[in-house]
Amino acid sequence: MSRVGKEPINIVKGVEVTFENSSILVKGSKEKLSLTIPSGIVVERDGETLIVTRENDLKLVRSLHGTIRVLIANMIKGVSEGFKRELEIVGVGYKTSMKGKTLILNVGFSHSVEIDTPEGLKVTTPSLTRIVVEGVDKQKVGEFAAKVRRVKRPEPYKGKGIRYFGEKVRKKVGKALAK
Repeated sequence: MSRVGKEPINIVKGVEVTFENSSILVKGSKEKLSLTIPSGIVVERDGETLIVTRENDLKLVRSLHGTIRVLIANMIKGVSEGFKRELEIVGVGYKTSMKGKTLILNVGFSHSVEIDTPEGLKVTTPSLTRIVVEGVDKQKVGEFAAKVRRVKRPEPYKGKGIRYFGEKVRKKVGKALAK
């Protein structure tokens, strides 16, 4: 049995969970999310908890057991609290700003990089060197933050670039000091 899959999921107050055909719909104060449950996985409601079990021990069903449980738990957390990812920009002259729904990055290129914000995400720039990505879908939040970070990854010699807030960048010793 999956160690992750056998854990029950607590339903937070203010969150509605409904089952339709082979999908689950989670509705909360922020938004609503849905997930299609694959065949072989069974989700049952037991009072204020959800229990995810599997019908058989096929390899595909075993591999999906824990994944589906975590996806449902993330949906419940997302519609009640939401997810947040912060990025910081390090470098002389590097800065960011918002223009409507477009994130504008000036990170050392001859041109500014413009990235459109996907539907369902809220992107803010509290300062010139910080970006905050918020949303109810954990995958979308993480994917967009990774896309922004990919524009200019932190380089290993001076540490300049876009990094997650609090991320430690291991710096290499330069060529002159290597001897």
